[in-house]
Amino acid sequence: MDRRLFLLALGAFATSTVAFVFAGLLPLIAEDTGISVAQAGYLVSAFSLAYAIGTPVLSALTGALDRRRVIGIALLFFIAGNVAAGASTSMLPLFLAQVVMGAAAGLFAATAQATAVLLAGPERRAAAISAVVGGTTFAVALGAPAGSMFAQFVGWRGEFLALAVIGTLCLAALWLRLPHGLSTASSTLLERVMVVRRPGVLPAIAVTFLYLTGAFAIISYLGPLAIEGAGLSREVLPFVLLAYGAGAILGNYASGRIADRLGPTRVVTFSMLAAMTFALILAAVAGWAPDGVAGPLLIALMVPWGFVGWTFPPAQASRLVGAAPDVAHLTLALNASAIYFGIGFGTLIGGRALEVAGVGSLGIVGAVFTVAALLLLAARRRSSAEPLAAGT
Repeated sequence: MDRRLFLLALGAFATSTVAFVFAGLLPLIAEDTGISVAQAGYLVSAFSLAYAIGTPVLSALTGALDRRRVIGIALLFFIAGNVAAGASTSMLPLFLAQVVMGAAAGLFAATAQATAVLLAGPERRAAAISAVVGGTTFAVALGAPAGSMFAQFVGWRGEFLALAVIGTLCLAALWLRLPHGLSTASSTLLERVMVVRRPGVLPAIAVTFLYLTGAFAIISYLGPLAIEGAGLSREVLPFVLLAYGAGAILGNYASGRIADRLGPTRVVTFSMLAAMTFALILAAVAGWAPDGVAGPLLIALMVPWGFVGWTFPPAQASRLVGAAPDVAHLTLALNASAIYFGIGFGTLIGGRALEVAGVGSLGIVGAVFTVAALLLLAARRRSSAEPLAAGT
C-alpha cells in the first residue's frame, strides 16, 4: 500500500483525537478554569458542530483547489487552533479555538479520503478510505487514553500543544510527499445537501444522528461517570478510556465482516439494542451500585460497550452506500456530518442532564435517544418493506 496513505491516516489520527480526548480532559479544564464539567462540555459541542457544519461548506468552497494545498491549509488552521487552545486563559478563546479546530479537522478528513482514492486508484478505493478512517479509530483507541494520561503530567494545555506538534509533523511530511495537481470532481453545496432526497438516505442520516446523540451523552462525560458515579480516581480514567478504545477497535474490525454475512441492517439493529442495554446498565451502576462494586464493574463494561458501539459506524455506512451507490461519496460525507452533529448535540444534552439530575441520568438520556433511533429504523423498514438483511 502507498506509504502516503499512512501519513494521511496519521493526520486523521491527530485531527480526530481532539474530539475523543475531551472525555479525559473535561475534569481538568473545569477545575483549572473554574467552571463546571457540564459547561466545559460546550467545548466538545463547539468542535463537533464546527466539524459537522464546516465539512460540507468548506469542501464545496475548496472543491476546485489542488488537494495538496487544501490539506496544507486545513492542517495549518488545525495547528493554529491547538496553539491558541494551549495558550488560552479563559473559556471564550478556548471555545473559539475549538471552532477553528473542528472546521479544519472536518475539511482535512473529507480531503484526505478523496486524496487517498486518487493515490490508490479506483480499484483500491475501499482499502484506501479504510486506511485513512483507521486513523480515526486509533484516535478513539489510543489517542484518547494516551492524551488523557499525558495531560495528567503536563496539563490540558500541554495536550493541545502536543497535538499541534503532531499536526506540524504531518503537515511537513504530507507537503513534501504529496504530488502537485491532485484534483477531484467538485460539487456545489446544494448538490451535496440535496442528495437527502434519495429514497432511504434522510432516514438513515437521522438514525446516525440520534444514535450518536445518545452515545455521546454518555461518552463525553466518562470522566464524571468514572469519578463521581463509580468512585474511581482521576488517575484511573486513562485506563477506562483505553478499555473502551480496545473494544472500539474490535467492534470496528468485526463490523464489516459480520455485516457481509448477516446484512448491515441486522448489525445496526443489534448495535443499537446492545447500546441501549449498556446505557441502562451504566445508569444503574452510577446511580445505585456501591463504590467498591461500581468501579470494577464500570471498567469491566468498557470493552464490550466499546465493541457493540463501534459495530454501528461501518454497518451504517454500508447501508447508506446500498441506498444510493452512485452518490456514495456525498451520502458518506453527510453521514460524517450527522455523526458530529450527534456528538455535539449529545454533549449538550448530556451536560444539561448532568447539571440537573446528576451523573446517574446520563445512561437514561443515552438510552432514550437510542430507542428513538431504533423506532425510526423500524418505521423505515415497515414503510419500505425493507428486508432485515438488506443493505439499505
